[in-house]
Amino acid sequence: MRLTIPKETSVKRGTTLKHRTETTLTLERKMVTHHDVLTWDLERCVGCQIGPRVCPKEAITHIDGVVENGRMVKKLLVDVDPDKCVFCGMCVEMCPMRAITLTLNGEPYNPVIEQEAFPKLLKSTKFNKDRFDFSLKDFVIENCSANVISYDAEYHTMRVDQEHCIRCRQCEVASNGAFEVQQPWQGTVLLRRELCVEGCFACADVCPTRALHINDEGELVHADYYCIKCGACMQICPVKAEWEEYEVHFESQGVTYTRTHKRITNADKLPVLVERWRVRHTEVKSAAWLEALAKLADEKASQVEIDRKRAIRRRDLILALKGGKSYAKEHK
Repeated sequence: MRLTIPKETSVKRGTTLKHRTETTLTLERKMVTHHDVLTWDLERCVGCQIGPRVCPKEAITHIDGVVENGRMVKKLLVDVDPDKCVFCGMCVEMCPMRAITLTLNGEPYNPVIEQEAFPKLLKSTKFNKDRFDFSLKDFVIENCSANVISYDAEYHTMRVDQEHCIRCRQCEVASNGAFEVQQPWQGTVLLRRELCVEGCFACADVCPTRALHINDEGELVHADYYCIKCGACMQICPVKAEWEEYEVHFESQGVTYTRTHKRITNADKLPVLVERWRVRHTEVKSAAWLEALAKLADEKASQVEIDRKRAIRRRDLILALKGGKSYAKEHK
């Protein structure tokens, strides 16, 4: 009798495979010379607004959290469609929680950054040893919301894991200014407690920086100085935003683009509303950033940023004709 051995199921080269555990979400794609791996640290991820909005292929979607009796009992997360993801790296650069990594053949690599198709966000955390009272070192470490600060006994200094720092500014306050933090996003968070569901504090539970918290009087308050404008609070809030589509027109390298985006229609009814109106970044070199900006920022703020870029280009053209210097290069 002849035995038939079943053939192993083969995976077509270039197919994106998806693996999910309790702590990680991984997309993997093997080509002839390329091996791309995109990894989500689900323990760091808070299911914020940034990733799903910035993704040009709409491959990232939210997994709703669970709120019971006004408290979050299951955190927000994200999911990624392996058939849509193109491993562009936009989500990696924009993630406020530093929860996403992308590697090419085992080495860190971000295509949109390497190819100068997307800007790098300007952010930093600096430590001034001469200004620091080292009796506060344990206090500073305990107050770091991302657990990225440590004390180096050998060199008697404080260390910051810059790769995973979320720029929450807790260390600035705890150290009396010995740490200096530059956040990439500026904006506002409107907290209207009169519109909240009675007894609900889910936004305080999800907030990664403790900007939203419950004070000693048992009231929900927002400390804007610590806020990183991630929008996780809006995602967990039981009062949901309603959206409508609208067209966005922007110009890049002499070409006018039109895209369909979404905006909130019930902003006046939301207990918490996150508005982003300025971002610090390196020089823009493609239309990809302008489109991402239009998705991430307040509609009016997006147009201000786009109009500013156009004004700079016009000014540079005039200066070039006169033999002057580039405004853009002098004001990065």
